[in-house]
Formats: sequence, structure tokens, C-alpha cells
Amino acid sequence: MNGRCLCGEVEFKISGDLPHLYQCHCSLCRKLSGSSSDTATFLDCAQFAWVKGESLVNSYVTETGYRSDFCSKCGSTVPHLMANQKQYWIPAGLLDQAKDSEVVAHLFVDGKASWDCVCDSGAQYDTMPDMETLNRVLQRVLR
Repeated sequence: MNGRCLCGEVEFKISGDLPHLYQCHCSLCRKLSGSSSDTATFLDCAQFAWVKGESLVNSYVTETGYRSDFCSKCGSTVPHLMANQKQYWIPAGLLDQAKDSEVVAHLFVDGKASWDCVCDSGAQYDTMPDMETLNRVLQRVLR
């Protein structure tokens, strides 16, 4: 499966099964996405490879460590290596064929916008669960 930014200059590929998705409703993710939430997943490093355009990726990191990587040509949010150095964060909107993917978790539900409605059966977390819990929930086969 491949993914790419809006202009197509940054492209990546994913091998193996794509984990399910989560939506984060925190204020930072709302600002990043320009919407009610940000939809994404995490992949092990071995499943991710840049195809082209990695040199076009710029980063913005807040004082608290919140990170956003984006294409310097079109501004699309793009994947980045997470702080644990074991996984990539993958924005779901960039994926070309996320077949059978579903949102299985909602993060920071306590901080969601007043106009946001969480309308599916995904697990809801008031804040951020620990990464082990979230990774387990995102797997297609629970371990």
C-alpha cells in the first residue's frame, strides 16, 4: 500500500497489514487537521519505507514535544518517526487504499470540541492511553 501527500512529491509505502485507526480529538490535533480530530495509526519501522520526497519533509515541534511533519511544497501532514524510535506515525488521509480499516479508538474525548460528535463504537479514552494499550487496540488481531 502506498501513501502520498497532496502534491504527490512525498510518497511512502507500507508493507504487511495496516493496523486499525484512531482519532485524536485534542486541541492540537484539531489545529493540525483543521477539523474535529486527526485520524492516524502507528506502524513498526520495518513496515515503512520512503519512496520519494523525504528531503521535502519539514518538522514543527512545540515546546511540549507535539510534532507535525509536513510536505514543504503542499503543506500536507506526512508520516514521522515517533519518539520511541520503533514506530512511524501515519496520517490515514494519505493512504491510497486503506481497505477494511476502521476507527477503533478515540483519544482525548474529554477535550473534544463542543460541536464534535463521536458516533461510532470505537473505544473512548478521556485522555491518552499508554502506548502499549493503544497499540494493542489498533491491531487487527488482539494479542
